[in-house]
Amino acid sequence: MENTAVSTNPAPAAAALGRVGTPNHVTPVPPVPGHSGRDRYLDLLRAIALVRVVAYHTFSNAAWLSLVFPSMGVMFALAGALMARSLERPALGVLKSRTRRLLLPLWVYSATVLFLILWQGWSPDQDEGRSWSEIVLWFIPLGDPPYPESIGSDEGLVDSAWAADAGVILWYIRAYFWFMLLSPLLLAAFRRLPWITLAAPLGIMVPLAAGWVTLPDWADSGVGDFATYGSCWILGFAHYFGLLRSVPRWIVFSAGPVIMALGFLWAAPELVDEGWDLNNIGGADGLWAFGFCAMLLRISPSWKSLPRPIRLLDKPVTLINNRAVTVYLWHTLLLAVSVAIISRLSDNEVIRAAIPWLLDSEWTRFGGVWLLLAIVFLTIGWTEDVAAKRTPRLWPDR
Repeated sequence: MENTAVSTNPAPAAAALGRVGTPNHVTPVPPVPGHSGRDRYLDLLRAIALVRVVAYHTFSNAAWLSLVFPSMGVMFALAGALMARSLERPALGVLKSRTRRLLLPLWVYSATVLFLILWQGWSPDQDEGRSWSEIVLWFIPLGDPPYPESIGSDEGLVDSAWAADAGVILWYIRAYFWFMLLSPLLLAAFRRLPWITLAAPLGIMVPLAAGWVTLPDWADSGVGDFATYGSCWILGFAHYFGLLRSVPRWIVFSAGPVIMALGFLWAAPELVDEGWDLNNIGGADGLWAFGFCAMLLRISPSWKSLPRPIRLLDKPVTLINNRAVTVYLWHTLLLAVSVAIISRLSDNEVIRAAIPWLLDSEWTRFGGVWLLLAIVFLTIGWTEDVAAKRTPRLWPDR
């Protein structure tokens, strides 16, 4: 979600943690010589996570990707590390800056989607318990916004579920926004009780999953997301402050698979119906993502540049990182457009006869999404630069 990588020099922050005299005393970790500024390893992880998100929504049998690379957990962990770095400055200024960088691209996206669904005759009060005032949630993501489950018909230009797809992905924006707002408090708790704070979100999941605690509807999704991904966010703190690097690698690589296995066992009773998709099984997803992210961040080689074998990815990785919010927000809407274009081409008998294999391939849809994203980069992607108070650029791949 963010465009700035995390400094890998943990000395000042780790020292601050080490001065806290608590039972969970953290020993300062010496800095890694010669490494500061952008961390291309983290940039690469963020790019992989976003490409995986697009692939997950494109391919019909891609549920297994939630096991291979838990993108949402990785994105929360990377954002947590960046937030820890930012909060070395006064918290109010950081929150204002981060809010601006998130909301401006969101407003452009939300205005576009709302215009389209309102133009097609939908109104939020058509749904039980919803009202026009909740439109504000499209622009201030404190809760889930209203949107139609279907609009138009499947015989129309695009699939009738396009609006639901365009609205449901905003759960991540809402969760990110709340994590960001709570970060000063979470960081204060982490400095005093690092290990307890790190484990607490997943601990909340147990009574929720067991049904010991019943939450009101307005709190259910927010608390559930915190319980699922809060530990990944705080794991980003542990990475930035050097706490994770202070743990022997063999311990992390022994505990990580065990935690992931617990998540898989949690999911096992539901995998018969859900397939290999952990995304709808909160506790399992949280444990799997936490164990996975702990190992990824413990590896962290702190690259100042990509290694030679993968250096050809340098520009794509830079571009995706500089347009991370745009990629996430727009990809489902553009997927619907890509499918519609391919469908219209298939209706042409000459084209259909010439390249049936290409029109039927889901890889064509996948490529179409990225071509359409390139157009969005060139037309409105620069709003991310404006939000970050950078010079607007059409194609920021350097």
